[in-house]
Amino acid sequence: MGMLDLREILEKNKEYYIKRLAELVEIDTHVLGHGIDGGLEKEGQDYLARLLREMGARLRLDPLKEADIKRCHELWHEGNLGHKLEKRYNLYAGFGTEGRGRSLILNGHMDVMPADNEKEWKSPPFEARIEGGRMYGRGTADMKAGLMASVMAVQLLKDAEREIPGELIIASVCDEEGGGNGSVQALMSGLRADGVVVCEGTGDELILAHMGFVFFRVEVEGKSCHSGEKKAGVSAIEKAIKIIEAMHEMEHEWLLKYRHPLLPSPSLNVGVIRGGSAGSTVPSECCFELCVHYIPGQMNYQGLVGEIEDLISRVSRSDLWLEKHPPKLTVYQAGGGFEMGEGQSLVESFQRAYSLVRKKPVQITGSPAGCDSRLWRNIGGCQTIQFGPGNLAQCHSTDEWVEIDSYLEAILIYAELILDFCAA
Repeated sequence: MGMLDLREILEKNKEYYIKRLAELVEIDTHVLGHGIDGGLEKEGQDYLARLLREMGARLRLDPLKEADIKRCHELWHEGNLGHKLEKRYNLYAGFGTEGRGRSLILNGHMDVMPADNEKEWKSPPFEARIEGGRMYGRGTADMKAGLMASVMAVQLLKDAEREIPGELIIASVCDEEGGGNGSVQALMSGLRADGVVVCEGTGDELILAHMGFVFFRVEVEGKSCHSGEKKAGVSAIEKAIKIIEAMHEMEHEWLLKYRHPLLPSPSLNVGVIRGGSAGSTVPSECCFELCVHYIPGQMNYQGLVGEIEDLISRVSRSDLWLEKHPPKLTVYQAGGGFEMGEGQSLVESFQRAYSLVRKKPVQITGSPAGCDSRLWRNIGGCQTIQFGPGNLAQCHSTDEWVEIDSYLEAILIYAELILDFCAA
């Protein structure tokens, strides 16, 4: 069967494919406290397991385990420790034949962000409302449309009586919104393939790079006294500002030094600052937190941490107080950068599949936001791309939505990619 037949079968069965997405959206699978306090993914994973079992998948359930997250953190500086992991499991569903052709993983996450501002939504966030060619609901764009499109791509091939020419694995993971622990678990459990598609929403573009990120906390000590006798004390806030100003100078140097064809320049954002107790008291302590987004390849975790450490040390040596009371630096979250060369076989297969469906070449771009692509590429060593229905602007937003046509087109593109890539 050719592309015309696949599209005809999609058109014939699209109400079923849309219904399956709506059913998944209406299951509340939100994370608690950015995953630290757990997540409600289980009911969604149970639903998907039943559906995939009906489709004839080889199923493997993989509970999230702190020991594996810790091991990855020690080896790769990836994984977020101390999250509540009870009743949270990954689901891996195999189709096709192992050891024949190429293997391909379609990766998506079951967890969604909370919808605590429910009164601001035009309709309940966990009700799949269809209006004006869009499906509204929490998790539609981020990323249940991508996850279900990967499953329905297999269903489309079954409906078309097309055989998967290699091995295909659907990997539905938990705790992505908590920093990627689900895909970390999958990798620590040995899941690998010749190619991986992270099915996050990309606004009809192919993402081949994203920024790395490191979150730092800097704690500065001062000496408290009444503000009327300020000379007897040391303002921790003023000392912190001295460090922040040096950091902004370093950020400016990065803007002049680093360039990437798909990504913005590195950036440093001080997002939180806490210190002092009253306007009449010289503050004895100040703490600020920052996030650095860096370019993959040209910069890395170890080098960046060393650069921040050196900067704080340099500022401290120039200040009599800080030299004797050095600030405390802590890294509390990090994720690597991601990039993939255009000449790789998975990229070329995707370009052919996309052109066949969309009748135009795909636009290649990069993303300032990190996702699980980095894990599959950097830890797994897999050829990795990012493409899916939905767009970044809708992620985590009120009245989140996905275009139904983009969901259906993604099903077609994934199906063609499976046939092209796995056949080699």
